Amino acid sequence: MADSQSGLATGDIAGFLQRPPNVPKRTPQLMTRDEIEALIAEGRHIFIFHQQVIKADGWLKYHPGGDNYHSPETRQQMSRYRIGIIEGRWINFVPPFQGGVFRTRAVIEAESRETENTTDDSNSTSSISDKDNLQDIRNRANPDSTANTRASVTPSETPMDGMSYLDTLTREYTTLDLERYPAPDPVTQAKVAEKYRALHKRIQDKGLYDCNYWAYAIESSRITTFALLSCICLYFHRYYLAAFWLGVVWHQLGFVVHDACHIAITHSYQVDSVISILVADFIGGLSAGWWKWSHNVHHIVTNAPEHDPDIEHMPIFAISHRLLANLRSTYYDRVMQYDAVAKILLRIQAWTYYPILGLARFNLFYLSWDYIFGGQGPTKGPAAWHRWLEITGQAFFWTWFGYGLLYKILPDNQTRFIFMLISNVTASPLHLQIVLSHFAMSTMDLGPDESFAQRQLRTTMDIDCPEWLDFFHGGLQFQVIHHLFPRVPRHNLRTTQKLVQEFCNEVGIPYALYGFAGGNKKVIGRLAEVSRQAAILAKCQRAMVENGNWSGVHF
Repeated sequence: MADSQSGLATGDIAGFLQRPPNVPKRTPQLMTRDEIEALIAEGRHIFIFHQQVIKADGWLKYHPGGDNYHSPETRQQMSRYRIGIIEGRWINFVPPFQGGVFRTRAVIEAESRETENTTDDSNSTSSISDKDNLQDIRNRANPDSTANTRASVTPSETPMDGMSYLDTLTREYTTLDLERYPAPDPVTQAKVAEKYRALHKRIQDKGLYDCNYWAYAIESSRITTFALLSCICLYFHRYYLAAFWLGVVWHQLGFVVHDACHIAITHSYQVDSVISILVADFIGGLSAGWWKWSHNVHHIVTNAPEHDPDIEHMPIFAISHRLLANLRSTYYDRVMQYDAVAKILLRIQAWTYYPILGLARFNLFYLSWDYIFGGQGPTKGPAAWHRWLEITGQAFFWTWFGYGLLYKILPDNQTRFIFMLISNVTASPLHLQIVLSHFAMSTMDLGPDESFAQRQLRTTMDIDCPEWLDFFHGGLQFQVIHHLFPRVPRHNLRTTQKLVQEFCNEVGIPYALYGFAGGNKKVIGRLAEVSRQAAILAKCQRAMVENGNWSGVHF
């Protein structure tokens, strides 16, 4: 898939929206790869869905949830907006935000005429198995196969500039992934995708997409108990203990919001969206809309340093050496500067990791307000009214919590400050659980042909824990399972895990499973490793400056 802005292969549905219901649709035309490429070069938003070519320009402003996973009803409606169909296996373009370049119709026609003059093979430009394109994909997946690739060296062997050092690391990490995982070529990945679809069917047939409402009744009773404990402590002026139990409530409710934002409770987009807003905004003071907008991008481009907002924390954290190269974030649309502040903070990131995560909820307040009041959410379509419900929820939260509890009930500013700190820090294990499953995993790009299933397994780990402790982790210990099947309700993830393990054994993809302590050790090790890489990068840059060669030096 590819797209001129967002990275999906995507154009105008206004005509379909205006077509009278009794007018039959025309039979879609068979489209070539070149025709689709030309549309993308013209700025159209095209994506391929079940062999159908969907043009979605006019649809984007009505899209209810940004980069979202779609409900069955939405997927069914997609066929209304098709402009053609394809035959055979589709080979993805490199998306524009990953450096993909697309030929215009005029360029394609000129190249076609030139080809006709030199060869009798008139179908070479429209074939979806274009050899040149496949070779480009293989070269991107395995940089060591290209003629211009530098030999892998260490700074101690040959003086190198900063960018050469980062390029060397990229080649080494990419090679490790290529050795460990199935080859990212179209044929191999098509087999993985086929077995992944079969796994989805097994999960569906076993009813694992059905929500266990009895489990939610137990969750509700547990959360209500914690809320009552907080109220009782407030009544007896045990303010700091009350803050702790309130933080526990927020921690547990975070899992409910996560489920609802993935439409995994009732499987109704509007109902689950309202549930998420009532819980997140009205009770927790955070924006469910912001969370969905950010988190679903994370699911699509997991652990991609340029694209995944869940790992873009410069200048505070860097989990990949690639973030030391002043990458541009396609999500935030800005360069993530590896500046003087980053050079200081990344040096100690293994030590600041837990303290900063403990305060992460305060940053979520800012991001929520920026999303809601900055008008970042959808302004048209079925989700447009969610913004006003979120504004109402924010007003409600700061009335009961800010005015009613902090100002009216608590006796003084010191108590208010400590209460605020304790309640928000107590909820921080939620943030730790979210990043734990990704920070230590691969951040390499193995090319556009890598299947969705393999990328999720390569960039995500699961955390092993006893079943009685599932309530504490809230299903987020099964991040691998969740990333493969986001709409499976969390109470079914443990059962689904066994099926996923069988799938991994069958296709030869490693399944990353660590204990809670082991997973944390891996993350701290990754942070320390990037700190060392930053120190070596600085050493390379100093050496180049001392030698009078400023090439590759960036400050």
